Parts: sequence; C-alpha cells; structure tokens
Amino acid sequence: MTAFAKEYGEALYGLCAEENISAEVLEQLHTLKGCFHDQPDFVRLLSNMSMSREERVAICDKTLRGQVHPYVLNFLKILCERGALCEFAGCEAAFRARYNKDHNVVAASVTTAEPMRESQRTALVAKLRAMTGAEIELTEHVDAAVMGGIVLEMNGRRYDNSVRQRLESIRREMAGQV
Repeated sequence: MTAFAKEYGEALYGLCAEENISAEVLEQLHTLKGCFHDQPDFVRLLSNMSMSREERVAICDKTLRGQVHPYVLNFLKILCERGALCEFAGCEAAFRARYNKDHNVVAASVTTAEPMRESQRTALVAKLRAMTGAEIELTEHVDAAVMGGIVLEMNGRRYDNSVRQRLESIRREMAGQV
C-alpha cells in the first residue's frame, strides 16, 4: 500500500466514522473493488489521461450516482481528478485496516486443498475468535497443492499445517540423515 493510498483511505474512514456510516461504506468499497477487478476496461477509461479531467469525472458521476453513498462517489471523483484511480485497492485496504482496528476485527486468510464445509469454517472461526478475543473476518482460498490440512495467515504471521509442508519437513529430515 502506498503512502497516498494510506492517507486517502484513512481520511475517508475518518469522515465516515464521524458520520457513523463506516460499515456501509466499507461494504460498498469492497463491492467496487471486485467490480473494478472484473471490469478493468472501466478503470482504464476513468484513468485515460488523454481525456480531460472533467470528462473522466463526469463518466464516474454518471455511472455511479445513486449506486453508492455520496461520500464514496465523491472519493472516486477525487481519485479520477488526480489520475489516481489505480490507488483504489490500496485505499480500500487502508480503510478496512482502520475499520478493523476500531471494531476489533482480525482478518485471517485460510488456504485448503478443497472448500471447507460449514462446520469446519464455524469451528475455525470460533477457535480463532477464542485465541484473539476479536471478531474474525475470514477469507478462504482453495489450492490443491496444499494436499490437505490448512495454511492460515493472520496478524502478519503464517501458520502452515498442510500435508505439503509436513511432506517437505520429512523430506528435509531424510535428506539430512543420508
């Protein structure tokens, strides 16, 4: 995340927190992040410096007015004006980080070989909640290379309890004994 994204994302959060709309805006930012990822041509259009600033802002306004909170729309228009729409994902991450800190939410990412069953997900979230004393925002990924078990990333740490990691450990031990 760049200094620009951190500054702008935190500024938007501060404004939204004062108005008690941070949860609503966070949800909209998350949705827009997904839309921008799925529609890169739209982002390129709004970032096209061969168009005037006014044209880019007008397209943004016409497309999103009434679809998002006015603060979100104005924020996007500022990014378009500054030619900084490419910073949006970082701004969303900075907003989310401040929201999570203020609301005692810990983001955790889990990777498994196949999708977790609801009972597994519930048990994992309960265990993480008990460990941290915080609400857990769980993001799930599936990667067949894990083979089994889980890889968990939380609070800047990685916990690898995958079959792949165990096999690698055994391989290293055997190679050291030969």
